[in-house]
Amino acid sequence: MLLNAPRAATTMQDNGLDALIATTPENVLYLGGYWAMSQWVRRGPQAYVLYGRTKPEPCIITSTSLLDLVSDQNPGGEVRRFSYFRTDVDPSATLSAEDQRQVALFSQPEYKGPVEALAAAITESFGASARIGIDELGITPQAMEELIARLPQATFVRAFKLFETIRAIKMPEEIARLRQACSITEQSIDRALGAAAEGMTELEMARVFHSTTTSLDGVPVTGCIGFGDRSAMSNVQPSSRPLRRGDVIRFDVGCRYKHYRSDISRIASFGEPTAKVRDYHNALWLGVQRAHEIARPGLRVATLFNEVVDTVRRNGIPHYERSHVGHGIGIDGYDPPNIAADSGDVLQENMVVCVETPYYELGFAGLQVEDMILVTSDGSESLMARDGRLRVLPT
Repeated sequence: MLLNAPRAATTMQDNGLDALIATTPENVLYLGGYWAMSQWVRRGPQAYVLYGRTKPEPCIITSTSLLDLVSDQNPGGEVRRFSYFRTDVDPSATLSAEDQRQVALFSQPEYKGPVEALAAAITESFGASARIGIDELGITPQAMEELIARLPQATFVRAFKLFETIRAIKMPEEIARLRQACSITEQSIDRALGAAAEGMTELEMARVFHSTTTSLDGVPVTGCIGFGDRSAMSNVQPSSRPLRRGDVIRFDVGCRYKHYRSDISRIASFGEPTAKVRDYHNALWLGVQRAHEIARPGLRVATLFNEVVDTVRRNGIPHYERSHVGHGIGIDGYDPPNIAADSGDVLQENMVVCVETPYYELGFAGLQVEDMILVTSDGSESLMARDGRLRVLPT
């Protein structure tokens, strides 16, 4: 189970909500266990999940054209379909269980549009004057206007931030997926660095990285891979720049595994690094190690930020400045908390955070250490197999 149902119920209770509506792809998947493909590949397609405080069985609102995915994923709960789509059935065939579910779904009433289906579900389950928290980022403005017009007595509260709050504390299945996503990315970095050779381009190294990710059942997402002076580009994208002796190689990369994200940064030197590279990287590495040492439930996130930054400054980069040194991670690449000086959050058990210490200096290099850390009942656990030290590759 992905949804932290007790936390969702408490959040609705605390905010006086009868129900929540998920509209963004991540929240639809999180709340309803339903991956609506069209939402993930282009902007605009509407899919919703309605989930109540006193009726916690989700109601999925989806296009008829996606009923095959509902049948295949079999997320449970109620399904309401909208718009016309035709799939024929061979009357002489013995249908699989998945096909039988799809036939049953096609037999459900067809609504003209997503909002008509959603409004009917709200009215039938919670009444026309319900107070509803809606994930405002995924519903189009036109659909929101229509929803308000159909339910003028209802109260709609912006709830994207509430969804983030619920998602911040991970369930066991989420932690397992994050752990595997992390492992896939580490293995992909190892394979890519193992292929390093003079003259190899950034694109060629990225190809090794991404092909390894897919071979391990991950889906490539982030692929910032840069050599030498290009490593100082914070969002560097692989190019035809060849690898040369003495180059820094910077990875800021990740993947999805069963829809859950990884985000890791590692540095290697192709040949012996300069003293500045060694010293600066060590300072950044010590900053992340400080996070491992102090992370625990109840720690103020602002304190974590200050400790990480101060550690980097004391150990070799006195001018080090950052707006943040990490973030939560889960079904989205950025879950709460944002590890920043002005954060009012505290760490809680079963949060998973990425702690990072990037340093970019044009004309020199980009250096970065980023680990994924699970907050446990009495401290923290690294999800990493390697500790993030500078790796020196033979030439």
